[in-house]
Amino acid sequence: MPHIHPSAVISERARIADDVVIGPFCVVEDDVEIQAGTRLMASVYVARGARIGRYCTVYPGAVIATPPQDLKYAGEETTAEIADYTVIRECATIHRGTKASGRTVVGAHCLIMAYCHIAHDCVIGDRVIMANATQLGGHVTVEDDVVLGGATLIHQFCRIGRLAMTGAGTKITKDVAPFLLVNGNMAKIYGLNRVGLRRKGFAPQKIDEIMRFYKVLFQQGMTISEALEFYQQHFPLSPEIEHCIRFIRSSQRGVYVWRKEETSGSFTE
Repeated sequence: MPHIHPSAVISERARIADDVVIGPFCVVEDDVEIQAGTRLMASVYVARGARIGRYCTVYPGAVIATPPQDLKYAGEETTAEIADYTVIRECATIHRGTKASGRTVVGAHCLIMAYCHIAHDCVIGDRVIMANATQLGGHVTVEDDVVLGGATLIHQFCRIGRLAMTGAGTKITKDVAPFLLVNGNMAKIYGLNRVGLRRKGFAPQKIDEIMRFYKVLFQQGMTISEALEFYQQHFPLSPEIEHCIRFIRSSQRGVYVWRKEETSGSFTE
């Protein structure tokens, strides 16, 4: 049987694995699933539609799967899904989806720090770190291994590419292509996320290849479309570069580009 504190309020319709630990003053509504090994600390609110995976830890004051802050939401049954081994710290909020997609998704092995907000219909990849007070608008996509610095603000429908990183206080209103480092209000590109790439095991030759791609994209005086076409015609395409090209071509909001007048020096850092 789950270990449930006597002060917790748990729906009989919730599906809770045998070894789940639920601390004092937690609330778990109907139509909730909590899988094995997960722990809810004190005063966690889990609303209907929550799906929490294995071995997650949810810290005091966090709120999961409450209705979205979207005036079009009409009470439709949707979900907020948290994958295995993810940690959700104090007072973070994760809203369930709307009929647009039906779900909000947070991947595995993520760290969602205190006071973060993940709005309706967001899709967060695996191993994402969101530092304190980072705020995501609705329909945001964050790919795997992204690090979002504290108090990063991301406008609705924006996408953050794989292994990108934002500095603290960054404001994002367009897409951030994979592997880049952005910072500022408004956001500007400051180079590759070299530290993140090295920590992920990327060889120096692979990092140089990604740098070459972005130099062609930003420093050859071509439009983005022209530069992508030029690169595809003149250079071999690794899986990482193909991912960058797909990401950029599929952008609906446009991607950030590097401009020399905005950041000092050349695109080499």
